[in-house]
Amino acid sequence: MSGNSRANIKIGTKVLIVQKQDQRSGKLTEGIVEAILTSSANHPHGIKVRLIGGLVGRVKQIMS
Repeated sequence: MSGNSRANIKIGTKVLIVQKQDQRSGKLTEGIVEAILTSSANHPHGIKVRLIGGLVGRVKQIMS
């Protein structure tokens, strides 16, 4: 599932994010959503979230 739609992402969802410093390399980080930071319904680069542990990035993939 795509991370471009806020409706797909809930607190507690396991996701893969790309952090700001990893955008060039495309390195993904796995974690569980603690807070949704993007207020709009959609974002072309992915919804920005904070993971448990404090890492912030844009959702690239939602794990099932």
